[in-house]
Amino acid sequence: MIVDPLDGTREFGEPGRTDWAVHVALVIGGIPHACAVALPAQEELFVTPAPFLAPRADGPLRLLVSRTRPPALAHYLADVLDAELIPLGSAGAKTMAVVQGIADVYAHSGGQYEWDSAAPVGVAAAAGCHCSRLDGSPLVYNRPDPYLPDLLVCRPELAARVLEAVAAAP
Repeated sequence: MIVDPLDGTREFGEPGRTDWAVHVALVIGGIPHACAVALPAQEELFVTPAPFLAPRADGPLRLLVSRTRPPALAHYLADVLDAELIPLGSAGAKTMAVVQGIADVYAHSGGQYEWDSAAPVGVAAAAGCHCSRLDGSPLVYNRPDPYLPDLLVCRPELAARVLEAVAAAP
């Protein structure tokens, strides 16, 4: 079991912010299976296997980025993919924004811990999103070292394009 009782502590502490979350994931064999992500300030709850991937909106790609620590990779991907950067708080809120159709790509290269992404990745995968490391390798949870250096969650039809752009990054 991997739990993050408050993902987005900074956002939770700022009046009016809704981009924080609560995560619970049951991980079996390194893979999140039964997962829930709550966005209490938005009155939303996403659970496996119930979520569905909302349709993609017209317009440029929307790439999620940390609002306080945007990695250089995000700016590079925005240029290469001709994407609009959307700053948002917690990893759970960003991942659910892809599921909700609010954004298309969440590529994170700044490192996280397993509790930041296990439940969101489980929910996003159940919804049909592509979920992997930035090199395309699988995300594995409940490891002895809980640090994950990177993460990619995106619409499945964009995965090859995003992975190719990441591989070509300077």
